[in-house]
Amino acid sequence: MQLETERLLIREVKAQDFEAIHAYASDPNVVRYMIWGPNSEQDTQDHIQRCLNMQLQIPRAGYEWAVVLKQTGRLIGGCGLHVEQPLQAELGYCFHADYWGQGYAFEAATALLKFGFGELGLHRMYATCRPANIGSEKVMQKAGMKYEGHLREHMWHKGQWHDSYLYSILKHEFKGMTG
Repeated sequence: MQLETERLLIREVKAQDFEAIHAYASDPNVVRYMIWGPNSEQDTQDHIQRCLNMQLQIPRAGYEWAVVLKQTGRLIGGCGLHVEQPLQAELGYCFHADYWGQGYAFEAATALLKFGFGELGLHRMYATCRPANIGSEKVMQKAGMKYEGHLREHMWHKGQWHDSYLYSILKHEFKGMTG
């Protein structure tokens, strides 16, 4: 299973992707706003195994994909979609720092929205980010997601409580269904 955009190939994770995934997943700067990482080699191996296991689910509830530049074949990040019932899903993305600010996260997020609303028939999709993660917040806004609220100290990770901003979009609000 794979998705394709103008510049990206969004495909299933493979065991051979370890080096490229570990390059961004172990970078403290990349994961500073994530609820995981920085990854040890074992953490990255475990993540890849979870991705491979997801691919075997029937019905499938989780999708974790590698994001690859079509022009070069280089793996530059990952994105995911986790389906909940009824007809809702959470989406997320993480990219190597060398590829920040170039529109790749927006392109991947839009592809996930098209897939979720189109192929999966979802009604609502949502995403969260830490309040200081301005880049991620801008991706959600540009994708047409609406701010729903500020979740205050709702998550304990890395030895402290964290806040999140919650954004969502409903199928009838998503402009990408016609384009």
